Amino acid sequence: MTAVQSAQRAQSVSRNRPRLLVGLEQAWVLTVRSVFATVRKTDRWAPGLIFPLAMAAVYSSQFARTTGLPGFPEVDSFLQFILPATILQGIAFSASNAGTDMAADIETGFFDRLVVSPVARQSIFVGRVGGSAAAAGFQAGAHMAIFFLLGAPIESGPAGALALILISVVLSVGISGFGLAVALRTGSSEATQAMFPLFFMLVFVSSAFFPTELMKGWYQTAAENNPFSLVVNPTRQLVISGWSWGDLSAAVGYSLLIAVVSLGLAYGAYVQRLKRS
Repeated sequence: MTAVQSAQRAQSVSRNRPRLLVGLEQAWVLTVRSVFATVRKTDRWAPGLIFPLAMAAVYSSQFARTTGLPGFPEVDSFLQFILPATILQGIAFSASNAGTDMAADIETGFFDRLVVSPVARQSIFVGRVGGSAAAAGFQAGAHMAIFFLLGAPIESGPAGALALILISVVLSVGISGFGLAVALRTGSSEATQAMFPLFFMLVFVSSAFFPTELMKGWYQTAAENNPFSLVVNPTRQLVISGWSWGDLSAAVGYSLLIAVVSLGLAYGAYVQRLKRS
């Protein structure tokens, strides 16, 4: 049974139920479709899982001694310091799939079939975002488990691990929103893919891999004002310092702010796309 048929079935058996509940059921069906589409294709999830781990291995080997520099945060290892950076890289990979998948749906005509079917239109949008968020949550959990086995624990314990998954999910929604905005505006997979190197550049020009206190010049200025640094810094404190409601609130709050901006752009492009369909 295809996603369209599943959503239509949910619509037919739920005609007398509240519209919001029906829409949520349809969004769930489309979210599950997105997740399974990712799981079935190794090239969709493997880069986001393996590449950040490879980068972490390289950085921890090269910069292990920097943890002894004056001003460097007290950590068990450099690997523990860059755990948030590894998760952030994984999020960028998984979030990129939301935009490219939406563009592919537009190019193949699947998007138009969904629009003309008896499916709540908001559920199409929510389903795509939900799939990206679910992938980010699973990926963050996998990275934390691997780092723990390598001797990089989360000082805030299980609660901190759950907090990092929450932050990952919210930030993934924010990043995927920008990709969806481009995909819905252009309908082109190539144009959507072309924007994601910008996100990786932003990750590297942030506090993800090195404390801003030890940077200098324009690089320090750019890193201190990078939106990703505002999320990474409190997230790292949960990893290396222990539990703090303030750090959790800051990380989730800045992630939500990014999500509000990106989803606003994406939904505006979505409405315009519906008018043209």
